[in-house]
Amino acid sequence: MAHYKVVEKFISLNGEGILVGQPAVFIRFHGCNLSCSFCDTSWANEKDTTYDFMTEEEIYEYIKGTGIKNVTLTGGEPLLVPNIAELLHLLSLDTCLHVEIETNGSIDLSPFAIIPNSPSFTMDYKLPGSLMEDKMLVSNFEILSQKDTVKFVVGSREDLNRAREVIYDYDLTSKCHVLISPVYGKIKLDEIADYLIKHRMNNVAMQLQMHKIIWGPDRRGV
Repeated sequence: MAHYKVVEKFISLNGEGILVGQPAVFIRFHGCNLSCSFCDTSWANEKDTTYDFMTEEEIYEYIKGTGIKNVTLTGGEPLLVPNIAELLHLLSLDTCLHVEIETNGSIDLSPFAIIPNSPSFTMDYKLPGSLMEDKMLVSNFEILSQKDTVKFVVGSREDLNRAREVIYDYDLTSKCHVLISPVYGKIKLDEIADYLIKHRMNNVAMQLQMHKIIWGPDRRGV
């Protein structure tokens, strides 16, 4: 029986994404293969971070016990977790759940997209400011569908320009939801808003991390 390293499990509101503002249950897994310059959960990837070992059945029972249907699997990088497909298969059997995976854009999504009642993906595309753009798998864009999202986290005008280039080069707005999100405290919000308006970026939405606005940028478990 598989065991999973869970560093956090909690109930909150979706702070971002297309379900922003809705209650959700979050499962945060240990470990990541990237080191983004702006990472706000790097503590979850450190070797000395404490975590609980949980089976897929224990995770499912925790989720069901919350009474909440929106489930976000995050990290770290959840798709790196050994045997994560087994957990996804189990969760997919419960059609009352809406399962979303937050993934960093460096992992091939194809093995997970074929799971019946597959989860929705919120996939980051790492921009120059992250120092991780060379790790991105653009082949994933062909796997995404209307239930999925590509998120660009921007910290500068260079990041905005690169995001616009990728969005148009791969015609992302015809495939999935597209979101632009600021690096917290790094770029002025009106700069992003003015940029989207100036460049007529139709079907691209600016989002804020609502949980940081409500509870502050450093609080965990929200």
